[in-house]
Amino acid sequence: MTVFSYHIVKLPLTSALRIIFFPVNSKQISGLIYAETMSAMILGSPIFTVSRIFSRNIVIFAQWENESYLNDFLQSNLKGRKIAKGYHIRLKFLRQWGRISGFQIPDKELNTQNENIPVVAVTIARMRYRQIPRFLRWGRPVEKQVREDNGTTLSLASIQYPNIISTFSIWKTQKAMTDMVHGHSKMPQPKRHINAMKERDKKDFHFEFTTLRFKPLAEFGEWQNKSDYIPDKAEMS
Repeated sequence: MTVFSYHIVKLPLTSALRIIFFPVNSKQISGLIYAETMSAMILGSPIFTVSRIFSRNIVIFAQWENESYLNDFLQSNLKGRKIAKGYHIRLKFLRQWGRISGFQIPDKELNTQNENIPVVAVTIARMRYRQIPRFLRWGRPVEKQVREDNGTTLSLASIQYPNIISTFSIWKTQKAMTDMVHGHSKMPQPKRHINAMKERDKKDFHFEFTTLRFKPLAEFGEWQNKSDYIPDKAEMS
């Protein structure tokens, strides 16, 4: 069974630059189906900030043939050992909206009727260059909405030049996530996501876009001095 993993690690400047210019590559790593290597940024941060341009906080979102290959990468590969010093979460695919190239997304989706289980959402957009300013105008309010939602335990955005933008969020419950998406959240200005989707329908910001929903399987390491972002672990076993 394929497994997805999401990694975030703060590296020295030279190492961070090196991994951005020479990213994790499936042609060089056994069992790696595909990966995106990105620079992390704070959701909703101002457009003209250093973190929007480059950060030493490196994000890798990857798909593996199985967990054994992931373990081997983190233990034996030079880049993998550096990445293993940070935090990562292992994920089981549930659902997809949209399409993205590179990853081998399973055809079979897993429906989860229990609205109280924790879920992880990952979005990846390959932007149309001329639409980036318009996307930022409508996307930043949604980033703030996710960042400020008390239904999340961890959320961040990431970028890979020239035109890949991604978001990641761990939600306490599936209901909290769907409430945000449908504008039913109790947070201020709950319609921000819906408004952005209406604007996208008028003219698409991207030429490829997907939202992926996952069940969190396990987490390893620490990020921001915390190691327990998955809620209710006992209920997931």
